[in-house]
Amino acid sequence: MTNTNQNLGWRMLFFGVRTRILLWYVVLMMFCLVISILSIRQVLLVRLEKRFEKSLVQEEKEFIRLVKGRNPYTGQPFGNEVATMFDVFLSRNFTEEDEFLITLLNGKFYKSKSNYTVLPDSLNSNSDLVKLWGQLTERQQGEKVTSDGTIVYLAQPIVRGKTHGVFVVGFTTADEYRKIDEVIFVTIQVTILVIAVASVLAWVVAGRVLSPLRLLTETAHAITESDLTRRIPVRGKDEIAELTITFNEMLDRLQAAFSSQQAAFSSQRDFINDAGHELRTPITIIRGHLELLGDDPQERRETIELVTDELDRMSRFVDDLLLLAKAEQPNFLYLETLEIGNLTEELYAKARALAERDWHLENNGTGRIVADRQRLTQAMMNLAQNATQHTKTGDMIALGSALVGGNAHFWVRDTGEGIAFADQQRIFERFVRATNSCRRSEGAGLGLAIVRAIAQAHGGRVELLSRLGSGSTFTIVIPLDPPQEVLFHEPDSDRRR
Repeated sequence: MTNTNQNLGWRMLFFGVRTRILLWYVVLMMFCLVISILSIRQVLLVRLEKRFEKSLVQEEKEFIRLVKGRNPYTGQPFGNEVATMFDVFLSRNFTEEDEFLITLLNGKFYKSKSNYTVLPDSLNSNSDLVKLWGQLTERQQGEKVTSDGTIVYLAQPIVRGKTHGVFVVGFTTADEYRKIDEVIFVTIQVTILVIAVASVLAWVVAGRVLSPLRLLTETAHAITESDLTRRIPVRGKDEIAELTITFNEMLDRLQAAFSSQQAAFSSQRDFINDAGHELRTPITIIRGHLELLGDDPQERRETIELVTDELDRMSRFVDDLLLLAKAEQPNFLYLETLEIGNLTEELYAKARALAERDWHLENNGTGRIVADRQRLTQAMMNLAQNATQHTKTGDMIALGSALVGGNAHFWVRDTGEGIAFADQQRIFERFVRATNSCRRSEGAGLGLAIVRAIAQAHGGRVELLSRLGSGSTFTIVIPLDPPQEVLFHEPDSDRRR
């Protein structure tokens, strides 16, 4: 396992998202560096060429102005004195760095001026280039590649009588190109250093940006069925924050699903235990009496009556269990349109026969409702039966109905012993009875669970209002129209038993 983790760590180091981001960042920066260096060099070369051209044209204009003017020393025209023109121009002008001025008379080298101590070999009096300039009869501007580098020049011929002169101004570009290359080299060095520093910073920043993803991975590894409580802190409002929120919401749903599943397993286990207990008790009673059954007719008759009563109780218990199981099926209800007033009177008439109590019909609602008559009657009878078990002879039990805010309310109110607040939610669970009850119910604690299942099947609920010593009021609240998922179904034979 350790070797596997180490191999995974090395793999993440070389092939992880952080490394890939850094590599792409470096590649992008290097690409930008190459493009920038080439662009900078080209811009510098273009500017250098423009500077050379501007200087050449400027020197040419000054020379032509001198030729057309007068000798500044004598105030007289130059006439045919070409050599004098060259002498005056060379004496009155200063050359720039790498610039040279050369004059030629009748094809021969005459004089020159430059910042060079000695002119390059390609510009001496016997060079081919100088001989070429000496033969020019028309203006020429261009460049020549020599052993001393590229020479940019402008040659202007001048003819006065029998004298043929050529004025040449030019630049040697080798030093300028070398300076540009030095600038480019320094730029490359500085840029590489900057990229190195930026890469380190990018590695750190990428780590911080990707830290939520690492937390997500660690959280995913740490999640087990018994621990779904870990969450990733949300930082910022970017895509990673959105991913973090989505992951946390997924964990919330998983936790809710697992909690619900665990609760369902726990409820199922409790249900099996309670159902087994409720069934074992009558079976034990029946088995014990049958094992002790003698030949005495009176004893046999009493035993048979007791066994029959226990079997009836088991039958009712099984029927209640089947009813609760069927409440989760889509064909649980058979819906029809009912008159609330008529249904309430029927419920009141049936409830009065349950026990000798002070029965009252508190209110008879008017209107129509879409509901299952038999299931609703069964729920109300369970509530009425529950009221009789927690009241005494002469205590009041009242039934009623009303329309309130688009819902139909059916209630059973008694003046019995009441229900403790701690038990008011528990008693709707299966096999649960109120802890303060002084009477033992004949059922198995499924009556109120059946009432809630019927109400929920109609898209409604059961409300309880009770205080110890002041009685209880159970109210079934269902909508006038059933929800969309509740469909009409034909009655089956099991419904009519």
